[in-house]
This record gives sequence, structure tokens and C-alpha cells, in this order.
Amino acid sequence: MTNSRLSRLPPWASRWLGYREHPPKEPPYIVYLWSFIGAFCGLSVLQAIFGQAQYFIDREVPPILASYGASAVLCYGAIEAPLAQPRALVVGHFISAVSAVCITKLFGLLGPEKFETLEWLCGALSTAVAIVIMQLTNTMHPPAGATALVAAVDKDVRALSWYLLPVILLSSTVVLLTALLFNNIQRRFPVFWLQPIIPPAAESSTEQGDPGVEAKSTRPHQVSRSSSLTLGEMP
Repeated sequence: MTNSRLSRLPPWASRWLGYREHPPKEPPYIVYLWSFIGAFCGLSVLQAIFGQAQYFIDREVPPILASYGASAVLCYGAIEAPLAQPRALVVGHFISAVSAVCITKLFGLLGPEKFETLEWLCGALSTAVAIVIMQLTNTMHPPAGATALVAAVDKDVRALSWYLLPVILLSSTVVLLTALLFNNIQRRFPVFWLQPIIPPAAESSTEQGDPGVEAKSTRPHQVSRSSSLTLGEMP
């Protein structure tokens, strides 16, 4: 979802999706205030859903995964960081959960006793694989590494098996929706949805070369040439 598409929406709608004609100026106290409110409310909603809803209680879903505490730091406190944008948040956590469940299933084929012995290896491998996949897909989200680790070494989370995937998707969606709400009251989130927005001037200078740089690079040659002509004309 690019800024050009968001600009076509009514202002009351595009505002809550992060679109601004001019980036807002954020005094420090505004950043501190909404970082606190966003993190408090976002994590409270997340824990209320999984900790109070009977549907999730019956399935023994943990009230919250610790990795989303780290996501709160980015999505409410460092909202302009590329690692905090929606694509990294949602896809990063999901990739990490998938890799952890798959690797845990493979280690589980060795038997319970052998798995307990190699649990440390399963956790390390799950996290390492998740990091590489996030790098390949350009969805790096550091807290998602903790999702992969917890899904491999925590017995309660590991017991969820494939059911962990919809839990992760719902958790990421809740964090994203609350971030859109609280971060767009006096700030702006997200900076981009899918790909970073490159200004047209930066794109043209990258593709065609910076004319200022070319002018600087050719100027010394012109000076030296004019100097040689001047010396040659002297009697």
C-alpha cells in the first residue's frame, strides 16, 4: 500500500493508515506519552484476549508470548524504524513460528528422551533458520527471533504445535491495529507498508548519477586544461 494509493482515500481514513502530506513534528514529551499509552494498552488487549477468552483458555494458549514485549518497544516506541513496520512485524513473527514448528517436528521424530537431550540444538537451529529467512524476504524483525526460540524450547508453547501459527497471526494483528490507533493520534505510523518509499529525486540520482558529483569530478580537469592552455599561450 503506497502513499499514492493512500492519498486517494478520505483524510479521515488515510490518517489512521499512516498517510500525511507533511510529516508531523513530534516534541519529545509527545513521543514519551504515546509510547507509554500505546505499549500499555496494546499489551493489555493482547493479554485480555488470550488470558480471559474461554476459547483460548480451553486450548491452553499462554496469555502472551514474551517476544511481543520486545515488539512493543519497536511498534510503540521506535515507530519510524524499518524493523517496526507492518510487513516486518507480521511476516517476521509468522516466518519464525513456521520455522520453529517445522524444525521441532523433525526433532520430535527422534523420540521424547532424545529430544530433551537436543532441545538446546532445536532452539538454536530454529532461531538461526528464522533469521536467514527473514533476511532473504526482507522482513527482519528482531523480536521474531524470540518467537522461534520460545516455540522450540518452551513446553507450553511447543505443545500448541501447528495451532501456534493462528495464535501468532492474531497476536501480530492486535499489535498492529493498536499501533495504528495510538500512533496516529499525534504521530505517524507506519512509515511504509510493504516497501520503503524512495523520493523521486533519490531514484533519479541513483539511476542517472548525481549531476552535482559529475560536475565536481569534471571541474578539476577543466581547470587543469585551462591552465595548460594559458601556459601554452605565454611567450
